[in-house]
Amino acid sequence: MIDSTRAYAKLVAAFHQNDWPRVQQRASQLLAVAPDDARVHHMAGVACMQSRQMPQALEHLLKTTHLEPRRADYVAQYAKALALTRRLREARLVADRAMTLAPADAPTLDTLGMVYRQANAHLQSTTAFRRAAALAPEHALTRLHLAYALNSIGDVAGAEQELEACIRLEPRHWYAHLLLAQLQKQTAEHNHLARLRELAERHADDPGAQLLLNIALGKECDDLADYPAAFAHYTRGKAAGRRMRPYTFARDEAIFDALIRAFPANGAETAAGDPTREPIFIIGMPRTGTTLLDRVLSSHPDVHSAGELQNFPTALQRASGCPTALLGEADIAARTRHIDWRQLGAAYLASTRPATGGTPRFIDKLPHNFLYAGFIARALPNAKIVCLRRDPLDTCVGNFRHLFEQESGFYDYSFDLADIGRYYIQFDRLIAHWRKLLPGRILELSYESLVTDPEATTRELLAFCELPWNEACLRSEDNAAPVNTPNAWQVRAPIYRSAVGRWKRFQPELRDLRWLLAGAGIGTAE
Repeated sequence: MIDSTRAYAKLVAAFHQNDWPRVQQRASQLLAVAPDDARVHHMAGVACMQSRQMPQALEHLLKTTHLEPRRADYVAQYAKALALTRRLREARLVADRAMTLAPADAPTLDTLGMVYRQANAHLQSTTAFRRAAALAPEHALTRLHLAYALNSIGDVAGAEQELEACIRLEPRHWYAHLLLAQLQKQTAEHNHLARLRELAERHADDPGAQLLLNIALGKECDDLADYPAAFAHYTRGKAAGRRMRPYTFARDEAIFDALIRAFPANGAETAAGDPTREPIFIIGMPRTGTTLLDRVLSSHPDVHSAGELQNFPTALQRASGCPTALLGEADIAARTRHIDWRQLGAAYLASTRPATGGTPRFIDKLPHNFLYAGFIARALPNAKIVCLRRDPLDTCVGNFRHLFEQESGFYDYSFDLADIGRYYIQFDRLIAHWRKLLPGRILELSYESLVTDPEATTRELLAFCELPWNEACLRSEDNAAPVNTPNAWQVRAPIYRSAVGRWKRFQPELRDLRWLLAGAGIGTAE
């Protein structure tokens, strides 16, 4: 006979020690005799979530919300598990329910803030983080989360204040230093170079510090027109990042090869998917101005920006039934042959609610959806797909200067300039394949045309999207929608041309990249 009191004490001790296998073992024993104990289900669910056993985590955490529906912390953990499984529509609705329960502890509010952030609900995210910071002003990570949220809604001064508070509380929150550098253009009178240099020197043996601090230093030197120093810092930072993330380009090359095999150029593409006309997909290499294009298009009163949604790749993965990453499969065609494309299109559309549906059209701006363009065309035959192109050297340098989300596997190529060049060549090859396979389905726009002749380019864009002309699209700086990018200040400014030809600042360092691109037959501005 199990001694429940003693067993529960051991379970709690294992939980506080983050001993997740032991928590699962103890919880299983207790649930055998007390199957409706919400506390035990909660700890078991968290342990499964931490161990990435998501089906079991969802089962336990859903059970807690049934047993204790008034516990905001239990509801928040269920929302978190839903978000981790990319069920973002449900996650946001569950987070809304948790907020109605008036949570009064900072950890629960912080969890809800992150759920809202993943669901691109930036105003709600800001509210949750603001409440969490008020309850726990000495918690550095919460101040960092609040800063990111404030920046996304345009409160740069508030974000700067929160970042400085975070750094005072914990100077080793390296991402806070990077976000502070990215908040606005630094000047000779207002910059953080001395602090960044001192920290980089003091933590020379910490690759995480070297990655983030050097990218921050590169950004600030770039702002101050010290381009050789900027490039040296970018190189040092990205090299530190590569040491932490081993990578071979062959893995990405295999993905491109498999996609092209899955969509033979002589194959006939039929419109068998969901007939909705709501989605407009903006695709392209990262750092090519896709956020600016999103702002221009979402300034139209008939268009809502839904942000960078992972919904289509997630829906496709589920529909394929593939136990591993679909794009990692050698025979993608075999893995997707059984898919009901109409059902997939409908599932994708439903997954975007409730964020979408309030306007006739919405934008899904995930640049790497260029990998999924063939599948999008099948599942959503009336959706519009717009690919933004930029000078290849500016594109490659933009990827090298930027630190992308490290949890995503999309950006592993970005730590080495040669890998970026090779990736660009494959991107160019795949877009050429889609162009041949899907004539008229993808509008390719030039970033340079967008910023040098915005009216003509915007008219072409709106005509392709079957939208009436609206002057508001020429005033994207007035667009009040949140922006999910650290460099939010740039896309809130009037359209500017100064980023065209930015690669020339680093011309001496780009000789090998230029030869690589030229060898693949890819021309540049010069």
